[in-house]
Amino acid sequence: MIPNATARRIFLDRHALTRNPTEPLAELIDRIGFVQLDSINTVERAHHMILSARRPGYKPDDLGKLYARGGLFEHWTHDASVLPIHLFPHWKHRFAAAERKRDRWQDLSQALLDETLAHIAEHGPVMAADMGGEEPKNSGGWWNWHPSKTALEWLWRTGHLSIKGRQGFQKIYDLTERVIPEPFLSATTTAQDTLDWACNSALDRLGFATSGEIAAYWRAVTPSQAADWCRAALHRGEIAETRIESADGTLRRHYTRGPLDAPDPPSRIRILSPFDPALRDRGRAERLFGFRYRIEVFVPEAKRQYGYYVFPVLEGAEIIGRIDMKRQGTLNIRAFWPEAGIRMGKLRLARLEAELARIARNVGATGMTFAPDWLR
Repeated sequence: MIPNATARRIFLDRHALTRNPTEPLAELIDRIGFVQLDSINTVERAHHMILSARRPGYKPDDLGKLYARGGLFEHWTHDASVLPIHLFPHWKHRFAAAERKRDRWQDLSQALLDETLAHIAEHGPVMAADMGGEEPKNSGGWWNWHPSKTALEWLWRTGHLSIKGRQGFQKIYDLTERVIPEPFLSATTTAQDTLDWACNSALDRLGFATSGEIAAYWRAVTPSQAADWCRAALHRGEIAETRIESADGTLRRHYTRGPLDAPDPPSRIRILSPFDPALRDRGRAERLFGFRYRIEVFVPEAKRQYGYYVFPVLEGAEIIGRIDMKRQGTLNIRAFWPEAGIRMGKLRLARLEAELARIARNVGATGMTFAPDWLR
């Protein structure tokens, strides 16, 4: 049995949140697996906040430089994400599956797809706006896309196009053979290779997991495939079973591998993106930390418990609250709600304000302002 305090340390360590990483940015991204992309920019975009929470000196240009060196590619995990380039061969199975399953893309004409590829081949990288397909500002999803935007997305999801970089948050599409460097472009993997990689690497990055959590990590295999893999690996003695103590004291059976221990995280406070990989699985975060978190972007304002886009606040191995803030020239701190049992004494407040000041500097805010009743 692994006590809850130890389980938290292990989980945070596997997500690079127990120490300030010193490895190159590409290795940090590989360590956490992927960095989710999101367009909401109340303070800073999610991918930049995810990396900044781990590297205090991180600058948004750092990610762009890594794109330019061919160290990353973009595609889907559970959502659109930035991924280490060496994983590209495993995504070829996803491309093939998307090609077989046209469903909502069935109205796309082959002529439009061919024209789009020919245009990019002749004229070079494009954004959706270059093709007359800028997404409407009030779009409700893919069904409101201009046909050329839909063609670009289909060709990206099926691997014919890749994302060369971004301008603002707009994707820059180019032919995959001009974006993905060798040997990753030509490398192939078998379905079994990808199954083994997906399950092994998910377990490594989670520290301990159920078969369902393993399947959900990359979304590269089905829950039944992950369950079969776990049973076979357990039979071969490659993984073991143990019970993990939840924050409420209940025990749940998980799979593990190798020695499980981790250092105590630093006492510094970190403000996490709602899309941080440590919080991606809301149920797992709630079991480990006793922290129930739901993003309220799509909740009508009158029904929100906290706010439109509220950030979880991590101190050491404990989530101590959530904060509502927005960059509006200055970094405007609207409200902070401590979790039950958390007292905001002088030292803790000083650590919180130090982290807020760091974020304000990193996002180019001109200072900080606090609402009169910000501390709830």
